[in-house]
Order: sequence, then structure tokens, then C-alpha cells
Amino acid sequence: METNKKTSRNKMIVSGIVPFIFIILMMAYIFGPGADLLDLGVPLPEITIEKVDFVKSEIHVTVRNTGPIPVQISMADVNDRIQPAAIEPDKFLERYETALVRIPFEWNEAEPYIIGLTTDDGVRFEKQINAAATALQPNIEFVAFFAIIGTYVGVIPVMIGLLWLPFIKKISKSKYHFFLALTTGLLLFLGIDSVKEAFDVSSENLSGSFNGELLIATTLVLSFLGLYYASEKLTGKADSLKISKPVAIGLMIAIGIGLHNFGEGLAIGAAIGLGSIAFSTFLIIGFALHNTTEGLAIAAPLSRGKLMVGKLIMLGMIAGVPAIFGGWVGGFAYSPFSAVIFLSIGAGAIFQVIVIILKWIREEGEKNLSSASVVSGFAIGMLIMYATSILI
Repeated sequence: METNKKTSRNKMIVSGIVPFIFIILMMAYIFGPGADLLDLGVPLPEITIEKVDFVKSEIHVTVRNTGPIPVQISMADVNDRIQPAAIEPDKFLERYETALVRIPFEWNEAEPYIIGLTTDDGVRFEKQINAAATALQPNIEFVAFFAIIGTYVGVIPVMIGLLWLPFIKKISKSKYHFFLALTTGLLLFLGIDSVKEAFDVSSENLSGSFNGELLIATTLVLSFLGLYYASEKLTGKADSLKISKPVAIGLMIAIGIGLHNFGEGLAIGAAIGLGSIAFSTFLIIGFALHNTTEGLAIAAPLSRGKLMVGKLIMLGMIAGVPAIFGGWVGGFAYSPFSAVIFLSIGAGAIFQVIVIILKWIREEGEKNLSSASVVSGFAIGMLIMYATSILI
């Protein structure tokens, strides 16, 4: 009997491995003896200029080979005039490999420039800079500056929003459902906004070889599933962990908002790093007003639990502080690829929080999610976020 079980188990393992063996053989043939089958047309080079930094008497260009074949960078130009350039580590780029092109050039603050790179087969790629600005260096002064901006944009507005908690605690059950639905509307708008920002960054800065749309969708879904699984475990074990279910829900909301605020910090840091002073000012003011409603999103589920000021402040910090870290990353080490990833993660986190809140509304006794209080709260939440987003 034991022998039969072992034999059956071995057969099962073999049956699971055999398809993988055939897949490997098929791919080995296509990229080996059968490579001629794919030798159709002429593969074209493609490079992406990911970042342009203006430093003292130099322009630094970060470039990535995003095409199907290796490329060689032969020359660089500024405003259509060929310039000498040093390429580190070298001018030969394999697929997805990056290089730093250093162009000696006496540039002027706030002037527009067009940076061009030409490959050895004569194909030219360019990136337009609307206004040159000195690249930020990670020193104490700028670290403190971004910390202050992140606090102003993320921490303080969320804390202000939490001040609605005493008011929400005293309202009736139907009005409480209204505010929970309002929270859901606020978060849905934030989630859609994160997806929109991710698509904008992808279309403007990433080559098609990265499949930006699919990258966003994949990251969003994985973020949603991972955080939803974590939230289910957390809320399911709330009693054993000695935390109330409202606090557990508030914690997941704070995490979702925090991931979103990291993306906002990225946007502000990148705008300041690129010298877009007017644009960055609008972002700071707009996000600051925008984010006061996020405190309300955290306060709504907590209003049905015992008021604990310490935990309330902790949740506010979890939601707001990531804006500081986002500012540091955006200002000192901005990357379009990482920006798309973080924005997508933030969107997935927010969408999973929406599912949690809707379940919480049902558990609170509102079996019909199409009731007047829920529908009106949802709609007003979206309208509030739209109204404040106009300022951004």
C-alpha cells in the first residue's frame, strides 16, 4: 500500500514537470537552431533618455537601451550642435543596459535645451528640457527642506483631517454609514488618480518595450492581492493581537493612503528637482488641501471604537510620513520606472482598502449598499476630491 502511494506521488510529480521540459526544449530550439524562423525584417535600435541632470559646466544624461538589439552611442548634441561627450561605463549598451553620458557644456539657468543622442547607425533620439536647473545634491539643507515640505503636504493635513473624529463619534448610524461611504468615494478618487499618474509617467518617459500599461496593471493587481491578504489576516486576528477591528481597518486605510502619499512626494520632489518652481508650488498647495480629506478616511472606521489618541497619531503618521520619503526619492534619485511601480502599488493598496470599507459597512448593518446614505456619501466623496484636485 505504501509503495503504491509513493509510485502515485512520483507519477504526479513527473506529470507536472514534463510540460516544463517541452517548453524549455521549444525555447532552446527557437533561440538556437531555429533562430532563422524569427529572422524577419530589420530590427531597429531604440534608446530611452530617462534623466537629464544639469551640474556645474556639464550635462549628465542617463540613457537606457530599450530596443531589441545591442546599440552603440556614437555622438551627443545639444540644441542640434554636436558636443564632445564621455560615456560611462562605455558606449556599447546591451538590451536594458544603462549608461551615463557626460557632456561638457556651459548651460544657463532656466533656458530650454534639446539633448540628442545618435547611435552608430545614424538614428537620433532626443529629449526636450523646458528649463535647465541645477541638479539637487543630497545634503543636510535639501534633506531638511524635503522633510519640511513632506510634513506640510502629508503629515499636517492628515492630522487636521483626524480632528473630525469627535464629530463622527456622535452622529447616528445612518449618518455614520454616510461618512464611511464618503470615505470610500475619497479613496476611489485617489486610486484612479494614482493610476492616471502612472499612465502619464509611463507614456512620457518609458519606452514601449517596458509594456507600461501591462506593468501598471500587473503591479496594481499584485499590490491589491498582497495587501488584501494581509488585511484579512490582520482583521481576522485582531482579538489575538489585542487590537480592535476598527483600529485594524484604520491601519490598513493608513497604509494605503501612505503608499499613495509616497507617490505624491515623488511628484513634488521631481518637480523641484527639475526646477519647475511654479508647478511644484501648485503641487504643494493642492496636495496639502487635498490630503485633509484623507484624515477623514482614517477617522471614519475608528469612530466606532474607543478613542485612543496615541494610536490615532500613529495612524496619521503612517499615512502622512511617506510623503517625506517620496520627496527625498523624487528630488535626489528620480526614476520614471520606479515612479510607475510606486504609483501602481499605491493604487492597488487604495483599491483593497475600498473593499475592506464596503465589507465593514455591510457588517455594520447596511446590507443594501444602494441606500440613500451610502450612494450620496460615495458621490459626495468623489465630488470633494475632484473639487480639491482642481487646485493641483
